[in-house]
Amino acid sequence: MNALILGATGLVGSHCLGLLLEDPRYDRVFALVRRSTGIESEKLREVPFDLRAIETLLPTRSVDHVFCAFGTTIKKAGSQEKMLEIDVEIPFAVARRTHGLGATHFSLVSSLGANASSRIFYSRIKGELENMISALGFQSVALFRPSVIGGNRPGDARSAERIGQWAMTMLPKKWRTISAERIARAMINQAHDSGPGTTVIESAGIWSLSDH
Repeated sequence: MNALILGATGLVGSHCLGLLLEDPRYDRVFALVRRSTGIESEKLREVPFDLRAIETLLPTRSVDHVFCAFGTTIKKAGSQEKMLEIDVEIPFAVARRTHGLGATHFSLVSSLGANASSRIFYSRIKGELENMISALGFQSVALFRPSVIGGNRPGDARSAERIGQWAMTMLPKKWRTISAERIARAMINQAHDSGPGTTVIESAGIWSLSDH
């Protein structure tokens, strides 16, 4: 099989990319990137993508499984409009394109509390994206809703965030900090064990799924 990943240089995505490259079930891994991952592998094909031309994306081989761990924060985005573009419009454009290319499974890192009817902007747009991708018609869709994600973001030092991660390690698994590596492992496990339709995996379920 072949996989495609969006967000390969991010916290969860970098772990997901590493696991995909190690997984013998995948012959080729396409990474949509704006900057190089810095990884050398015969299996990896980095594909620079133009945000305005995602609909022309054409990997050199068919794609079976798609993994999306792409997003930002309102602070980095600078506005709700820009965050909407990064967290919703780009992932949806990739989902629509890869579905058109024949991909059968789509895994999305969403968020705890994602709900299209929420009054909270972040929760609402995450819920809207979930609904949009689920409606595309993939054979299977896996929506991951982690609590606080643990780990050091590449090139990003957030001491306050790390303190918050540590404080939440004492909570029940529904809210407990969960490592980016666990989320990535759960995504790949689910991709190979998904029934038809959309499956929502809350944070506690990610813990269990990542142990398989």
